Amino acid sequence: MKGFHDKKKGFGITYDNIYLVNGARTPFGKLCGTLGQVSPTDLAIYATKAAIEKSGIKGEDIDQVMYANIGQSSADSYFFPRHVGLFSGIPEGVPAVMLQRICGSGFETIIAGAEQISLGKANTALCGGAENMSLSPTVSFGNRMGYALGKIDFKDMLWEALNDTAAVPMGCTAENVAAKHGITKEDANIFAKLSVDRYIAAHKRGFFDGEVVKMNSAEFAIEGLISRKVRLPKHAVDFCTDENVRPSNLEDMAKLPSVFARDGVQTAANSSGIVDGAASVVVANGDFIKAKGLKPLSRIVASATSALDPRVMGLGPVPAIRLVLELAGLTIADIGLIEINEAFAAQFIGCEKELGLNRDICNVNGGAIALGHPLAATGTRLSLTISREMQARGVKYGIASACIGGGQGTAILFENTNI
Repeated sequence: MKGFHDKKKGFGITYDNIYLVNGARTPFGKLCGTLGQVSPTDLAIYATKAAIEKSGIKGEDIDQVMYANIGQSSADSYFFPRHVGLFSGIPEGVPAVMLQRICGSGFETIIAGAEQISLGKANTALCGGAENMSLSPTVSFGNRMGYALGKIDFKDMLWEALNDTAAVPMGCTAENVAAKHGITKEDANIFAKLSVDRYIAAHKRGFFDGEVVKMNSAEFAIEGLISRKVRLPKHAVDFCTDENVRPSNLEDMAKLPSVFARDGVQTAANSSGIVDGAASVVVANGDFIKAKGLKPLSRIVASATSALDPRVMGLGPVPAIRLVLELAGLTIADIGLIEINEAFAAQFIGCEKELGLNRDICNVNGGAIALGHPLAATGTRLSLTISREMQARGVKYGIASACIGGGQGTAILFENTNI
């Protein structure tokens, strides 16, 4: 393990003998859809129990729990990571921590897990994130102290999450990137349609069957604790549908109005979907892998996090990817697959232009424009998806990355050691 920090480039680390074993995710439910009443804690438990099973281990094999949740949207949110660990069958003596780097949080759990293992504080870590954006609350700050006459003030925390009060709303950052790189609405729509088409093709060939857990109403019970009961709608039997996916054509997409700026490029069709969901992975060191006879999906080679002007936060993956490549001694030509979270079409295209990416190897199974962006879960989902696709294609190196509200970016470099 070797760390690096620089106030202009960012900070990062290279790892020795750390692996992403396997993982799972819930389907991503559309806003106020099938998963709209399921707490993020329960979404995380579904994903975590499946991730442990798919990894070929037991809950008792987990040494640390690293979990993320951004928009706290349930009454037990203070206990979120601890409850995820306990009700997923992880021993009660295993501590749990919640991490938050907004849209990079799912990555951050993997980075933290790998670092804890590298420091000798664990052999394994359960890492992931969950978000229920439908349950995001309406709040009144300061109501405990009473109201002046006619001065009751409520905030929609889902709306507030999309607005950087130090700069501009998230969608406006994408418009800034579009202006900087001369990206048109047609450019954005073409990419958005590609994302949806790729997702549909991947779904038809059964790619997502390998990562999406089928959900049913359930009771999560641990001896000595109050059990958790989850009731899905009656139609949700073996629920495994990413509900945000909306097939369309360029003609219809062109008719949609701009959302964030007059005559802007971003519309509802070429922006990421607001969804509910969770994703979990198991991270472990080589000694544990060998002792258990496991075949991991990928080796975690290096990670990097960078920061930049929040007004163009969508370009955050650019410095992060450049730094992670530098730390690993590689170039972009060495990378066979890339996942960059599709917060907005213009944001992805801006990164594509600055990094000189080959679109043929980027987001090959579609991205957040198609299936949605449950904030804390996205980084974990991208890491799992790219690791699985690297196996399918026999690709040696892959990078997963995301922009982060406030002007940051995170990237993780993975290696396929099974070729």
